[in-house]
Amino acid sequence: MEWYLPVIWAALIGTAVAMYVILDGFDLGIGILFPLSKTEGERDQMMRSIAPFWDGNETWLVLGGGGLFVAFPQAYAVIMPAFYLPVIIMLLALIFRGVAFEFRTLSDNKRWWNLAFAAGSTLAAFAQGIILGALIQGIKVKDGIFAGGHFDWATPFALFCGLALIAGYGLLGATWLIMKTEGRVADRARVQAKWLLLAVLAFMAAVSLWTPLSIERIAQRWFSLPNFYYLWPVPALTALAAYVVWRSIEHGRDVPPFLATIALFLLGYLGLVISSYPYLVPPSLTVWDTAAAPASQIFMLVGTLVLLPIILGYTALIYWLFRGKVRPGESYH
Repeated sequence: MEWYLPVIWAALIGTAVAMYVILDGFDLGIGILFPLSKTEGERDQMMRSIAPFWDGNETWLVLGGGGLFVAFPQAYAVIMPAFYLPVIIMLLALIFRGVAFEFRTLSDNKRWWNLAFAAGSTLAAFAQGIILGALIQGIKVKDGIFAGGHFDWATPFALFCGLALIAGYGLLGATWLIMKTEGRVADRARVQAKWLLLAVLAFMAAVSLWTPLSIERIAQRWFSLPNFYYLWPVPALTALAAYVVWRSIEHGRDVPPFLATIALFLLGYLGLVISSYPYLVPPSLTVWDTAAAPASQIFMLVGTLVLLPIILGYTALIYWLFRGKVRPGESYH
């Protein structure tokens, strides 16, 4: 049982990260698209489409970070000093956008709150992409502790991943608006989603080429035999999901573009997991190397298994209660 505990916790943390990326991704995407709206009425409609959901979505970020600290303390102790600056920027950006969200509804002059909401959303997405890109490239570790510099994360690949995540969250936000709004906001989102889909595919193709060409362990994972025979369905399904997004937008569908975009994200996420597993701190520390004592993992696992269904139930209930579209000048009904 002890051998499987780190795997179980890695799966739980991976699920929390995936849930955060999907659920908080679309409301960050709304902020990224905010400057492209034409009127305050349109921005109000965009904000109302995420109002019941956005703060609950960030629960998954807390679960992922807290789970990493409890279940894999050595990984936490290495990752945090490696990414202090981008993590602080991400958290401050999330605070700015949260404050802007609340105060914008009370302010007569919304200009600066609009700017804070859009800038906070974009900067948070960019910082998350940088962290992801730098983690994929690897962290310098010596004797189990971080041995790199404060700006090792500032590489062209990491910055490229930051831009890629902005485009990805923008696509999630656009397809969410297609599903949840009507009128000019939804019409504009259909056009934006097509361009953002093309950008996301270009970024995914570039990352898919960049990583194996520059990182030997990833090339070995994907292109050695028999791995190649087992893994080729992942890019094939990714192409299929992208096709479904495009065709469903072309045919004026509302829900399928968002669901297919979620599938696109999950397949990309699966590709990253395949590239890095079992390393939690690539390329040196695995989930077993960084795991906490089995007693600690079991104790926290019991509490997590109690709370996780509550979180899932609450999330499902909120999305069910506030289903339907937000129309111009209206709130939920």
